[in-house]
Amino acid sequence: MKTFINENFLLTNKTAIKLYNLFAKELPIIDFHNHLSPKEISENRKFDTITKAWLEGDHYKWRAMRAAGIDEKFITGNASDEEKFKSWAATVPLTLRNPLYHWTHLELIRYFETFELLNEESASTIYHKCNDVLNSGNNNVQDLLIKVSAEIICTTDDPVDSLEYHKALNGNKKLKVLPSFRPDNIYAAQNVEQYNNYLNRLELVSGIEIRNFKSLIEAVQKRHDFFHSLGCRVSDHGLDYIPYAFYKDAEIEEIFLKARSRKSLTIDELQKFQLATLVQIMRMNYEKNWVQQLHIGAIRNNNERQLAQLGPNTGYDSIGDIQIANPLAFLLNKLDKENKLAKTIGYNLNPMDNDLMITMLGNFNDGKIKGKMQYGASWWFLDQKQGIERQINDLSVYGLLHLFVGMVTDSRSFLSFPRHEYFRRILCNILGEDIEKGTAPNDMQLIGGLIKGVCYHNAKEFFNWDS
Repeated sequence: MKTFINENFLLTNKTAIKLYNLFAKELPIIDFHNHLSPKEISENRKFDTITKAWLEGDHYKWRAMRAAGIDEKFITGNASDEEKFKSWAATVPLTLRNPLYHWTHLELIRYFETFELLNEESASTIYHKCNDVLNSGNNNVQDLLIKVSAEIICTTDDPVDSLEYHKALNGNKKLKVLPSFRPDNIYAAQNVEQYNNYLNRLELVSGIEIRNFKSLIEAVQKRHDFFHSLGCRVSDHGLDYIPYAFYKDAEIEEIFLKARSRKSLTIDELQKFQLATLVQIMRMNYEKNWVQQLHIGAIRNNNERQLAQLGPNTGYDSIGDIQIANPLAFLLNKLDKENKLAKTIGYNLNPMDNDLMITMLGNFNDGKIKGKMQYGASWWFLDQKQGIERQINDLSVYGLLHLFVGMVTDSRSFLSFPRHEYFRRILCNILGEDIEKGTAPNDMQLIGGLIKGVCYHNAKEFFNWDS
């Protein structure tokens, strides 16, 4: 059966169609947050099967397959690539009204010009057709990214990473691949054995012996400087919760020495140490005019049995229910009082926190930097049609949609970039409906400028990559 996706997909009115085609369709893509492998980009990996390109590391698909009763052998196990693909194909019809159904067919069209619905009956034909495309010329990783007009990509990188692949990509004229600084492990002292092993790695790459809290920050600063030298202009903080505790500097020194001696911290000590370290890194971000991203509210690795078997980031995380308002206010206020609050993008994972997050971030705009405090794109479980519409509408009500820096894939899949198209179509449809209902002016200069800004130009300006 032929796909339901046509040129007017998600565009439900004539004005939306006009807006999308005039202002959004041809814009390049800036993807400033994803989990793509810089090694695979640098080495220009060639996928010999669509299974490797599509299913490796994609925990969205893995969750759906497990829910459909697919044995783990056909998900992350030792089944053949064709068996895994056919297991996914059998799952796809069950994903109807899940974003995976839209994404799957949009990706088949954009990368493989495959217009058939994917199911058990079509699986073999589609599998071999896609493999033929991947094994033909000009379909390596960099080709796939250029095919969708990706212009700038920011990967997610630990402070101890060598960034050797970013160095190798530095001369690429068609695609700019930059690191982002993800320092979560710097303050992850919950397990003191793992934490000290990590600090030993940090010592090696920084060349600084980490004896106390001061030398820890010196080591982090050295890595921060190194990242900056290779074009990094963004940090990324994955905060399951925001640490919230009053502390004195002398306390932090004692707490760090306790952790460094492999003695477990109390919850209060851990929160003080995490907050103090986070504040120090956020000061560094300000000094270099970086953008900092705060991803708040996941509960990770909930299934301990599967964590032991498969490791983290395998599809066992979910939306959390934590207090955000007071801890976030405390963190931002502390930096703002010092005039050390960097440009910030805040993402919440629980949709009940949308309005809270937007209004809290808005408290710290300073009238000096346009759009300084940004409400981020619908993230993770929320990057689907309903979540995107809600994010756009909530931001419009409580903030300034015109200044929004736009969508990200947040993905580990090189085939995920049509999610930018998905977002752009939804944005144009909302604005088209507004015009046709008479709640917005039929002003192509005004509305078109908003669309082009949100989809591309705002991010280009905000991140200061050209400095």
